Amino acid sequence: MAQQLAIIVLVDVGNALESRTLTGNTYLFDNMKLQGSLNQGTGELVTAINGAYWSDGSQAGEQVLNWLPYSLGSIPPTVPRGYHTIRAREAEKEALAELATLTEKPGVANGDTEAALARIRKTVGTRVNGTSRARALSGQRVLDITGRVVSDHGQNTHNYPAPVITDIFGEAVDEKVIYPAEYGSPDLVTDGWYWSATIDTSRPGTYSYKMRIQLHELVQRAGDWTWEPVNLTCESKLRITAEPKRNGFTGAGMGYLPIAPAAFG
Repeated sequence: MAQQLAIIVLVDVGNALESRTLTGNTYLFDNMKLQGSLNQGTGELVTAINGAYWSDGSQAGEQVLNWLPYSLGSIPPTVPRGYHTIRAREAEKEALAELATLTEKPGVANGDTEAALARIRKTVGTRVNGTSRARALSGQRVLDITGRVVSDHGQNTHNYPAPVITDIFGEAVDEKVIYPAEYGSPDLVTDGWYWSATIDTSRPGTYSYKMRIQLHELVQRAGDWTWEPVNLTCESKLRITAEPKRNGFTGAGMGYLPIAPAAFG
């Protein structure tokens, strides 16, 4: 059976958008540190992939690699799927209550009314339009990193949408060492989609690959706020080694576990 390996792609979205590069703004982790992966938590990760071989040298099976992108300093991806909608509705209910209170006050001065309406607009926040390339984000309210609806869109005051991997390419793909594809999944944390690849472990060596990652920037166009997609790339490496498949308990070849005779007494 193929072994499931995972790479977390953590992106500092705010700094990446400001500098227009993922270099120095991407932190990669995998679950193969004990197997020899190098440079964990940096943009220079080299993922160790031990070839799945039997003791006679025959290939036991492919490894499977999964990539999961996340945004640094944003709302955790583990919150309920309808979290944005819930917070937006709470803000709208609060704004409606404030509006009802305002209309019930007799003889309110114009200046007081304008100030009250400004507070209500701030409470309800801003609804953002999505471009044709970001329809999924259309109509959402802008939230800050604590999950509160905001109307101030200054630098680093709002929560960025999660990064999206749109392609995996480069040397490892061209050399047919990995076969990446986007797959559907019932896992709602990844919005039902994730990138995965089977790895040909019969090809020992170090291979580089690139990820095309789409970020979203909040910009104002013709008076409306819009999430504009920004496409950037980053590089990582895989190091495939040819080693026989071993028993994780004994470190020896595959076979029965040694059991002391006393265990049968």
